[in-house]
Amino acid sequence: MPPHCDSLDGPVVTAARKALEGRDVDQVLPYVPEEGEPEVREAFSLTARARTHGREAQEVADRWFFETVVRVHRSGEGAPFTGLKPAGLDVGPVIPAAERALEAGSADELTGALCGIIREQVEERHRRAMRLKEHATEGVDAAREFVEASLGLQVWAHRVYKQAIAVPHAPTRRS
Repeated sequence: MPPHCDSLDGPVVTAARKALEGRDVDQVLPYVPEEGEPEVREAFSLTARARTHGREAQEVADRWFFETVVRVHRSGEGAPFTGLKPAGLDVGPVIPAAERALEAGSADELTGALCGIIREQVEERHRRAMRLKEHATEGVDAAREFVEASLGLQVWAHRVYKQAIAVPHAPTRRS
């Protein structure tokens, strides 16, 4: 996932803030794997106690709790924790479209965005390969350029296909 999950305005930290504000750890637990729940519960308890010792203690404790929750979340995805990212990062057009799709209950905008991006990329990569194909008989270097572009299109298309059918995260629940 883009740096959205580990940003200060991402869904994990947003849920962690709600948990702290509402004094309800259950608000953030859906974002962590079951095996990480005890660590998050303990961090929540320690943070709640530290928050009572003034504004500075609250800020430090909150930050530590956010880092803990994001680290445990990322671990559940099989990804490393590389620190919290600032709010307002550009995550491209697809993450916001996916969020709006979930809010609206319709995948139309997201489908349109993804299909449009894929169409543009396929057409551009294909156009480039076809331009190079016209000159592929003009020597080894020209043929090599065409082969690189044509195989590049095929490999890229295969990767897009594999990603499109892939399960996004390793299963964290028992079946």
